[in-house]
Amino acid sequence: MLHPLLTQDHVDAYQRDGVVLIKGLLKDYVEPLRRGIEINMSEPGTYAAENLKTGDTGRFFDDYCNWNRISEFEDAIRRSPMAEVAADLMKSKSVQVFHDHVLVKEPGTSKATPWHQDEPYYFVEGQQNVSFWAPMDPVKEASLRCVAGSHLWEKPVLPTRWLSEEDFYAGEDIYMPVPDPDAEGMRILEWEMEPGDAVAFHYKTLHGARGNQASSRRRAFSLRLVGDDARYVERAGPTSPPYPGHAMKAGEKLREDWFPTIFTK
Repeated sequence: MLHPLLTQDHVDAYQRDGVVLIKGLLKDYVEPLRRGIEINMSEPGTYAAENLKTGDTGRFFDDYCNWNRISEFEDAIRRSPMAEVAADLMKSKSVQVFHDHVLVKEPGTSKATPWHQDEPYYFVEGQQNVSFWAPMDPVKEASLRCVAGSHLWEKPVLPTRWLSEEDFYAGEDIYMPVPDPDAEGMRILEWEMEPGDAVAFHYKTLHGARGNQASSRRRAFSLRLVGDDARYVERAGPTSPPYPGHAMKAGEKLREDWFPTIFTK
């Protein structure tokens, strides 16, 4: 039986398009997550970044891997419906945490989130995965944008560095160039969203977001989860997140003490 927030249409859309909107997934956690984001911004973690070049307007902050030091994040991860909904969407019996991610675009931020797939940056492979992107403010024109069906493409998209736009692994030729979905007429899915709604998308789904030209800030909490078939994979260089000292070997499941299972059917 599916979680009450889901219908079979949600699951079918996720499998077919690699992305689906889940209304109200985090409606009971909006205020705690807002507090957590404020803590994160006032006490940035190891991987915090300001993603603007000289001349860009606004502020684009992001940070990840903070859930086990910010209690508001951990509470939402362990107690909200995210893990159970993820299990249904990716058709997995188990759900492990991979990492959390906070993204904040202040009003007037010109910088767009570049088009990218998540998996090429990660040291994990498998078909059973899901990322939730949940705004903590109403979003319209600054919403997440996903290319339908891109999780099924034969070749992964080249991972690049968001500021320099350089090849993340410098010289790997297994990737396709980053496309321009608008110019190429690809089917792009995006939604107007209220705080607590969430977009669920596959790690291989090509996605990006416009800058924030609205008069209010756009805070988003994101969570990456993996399922039964997730395995560690070697990349051509340090991954993002790098998780130094993890000691895993190619083909192994992610270690439970670092990436805990938070739901089992």
